[in-house]
Amino acid sequence: MPTIRKFSLTRVPGAPVSNEELLNDLEQIARELGRKTVPQPTYRRSGKYDDSTLVRRFGSWNAALRAAGLEVSNEVRISEDRLFENLLVLWKHFGRQPRRADLANAPSEFSQSPYLRTFGSWSGALAAFVKHVNRDESVSIPKSSSTEPKRTAKRDPSLRLRFKILQRDRFTCQSCGASPARSLTTELHVDHMVPWSKGGLTVEANLRTLCSKCNLGRGNLDQ
Repeated sequence: MPTIRKFSLTRVPGAPVSNEELLNDLEQIARELGRKTVPQPTYRRSGKYDDSTLVRRFGSWNAALRAAGLEVSNEVRISEDRLFENLLVLWKHFGRQPRRADLANAPSEFSQSPYLRTFGSWSGALAAFVKHVNRDESVSIPKSSSTEPKRTAKRDPSLRLRFKILQRDRFTCQSCGASPARSLTTELHVDHMVPWSKGGLTVEANLRTLCSKCNLGRGNLDQ
């Protein structure tokens, strides 16, 4: 009796990889390692796709691991700056002070363990974060020979300045009023009112909170 040939699809070169393909490859690497997790540097060496693609699609490496049904990869010696940045992501995502339980799910990149190791307790981590963002960060704008101020700050506001603007604006879009406290699908940005490309400064007076829809819809227009 003749063997019935089975056909299979081949992915078209250049076609975008699907989330399913990404997760399947992540699971495959875990099986090859005989482990329940895959450290990001290991996948970078052995994975079929670029690890940054998984981070971009799922929000963080640990979020990709969770989506694949794998355990979160524990890191050691995580800097305080990265832990604080993660807290700001959560604070912005929820529009409120994050809770320890929020660390278990996306968009958190880290579990509670590194916070406990570094700060001793969750309340200690929050206190250290608040102390960090409340440190004075005055921005001096020296005058040049012309009447226009010289830009000395970077385009992207620092963590402290971003948190200050979000807190000042009550984690609410200053254009349409959207807030993650009312809808978790709301994504907040810190926006230059006078665009950076048109000479706008990265200072408190020129920054405001916008949701992603209002910010992307505004483009490069002046206020």
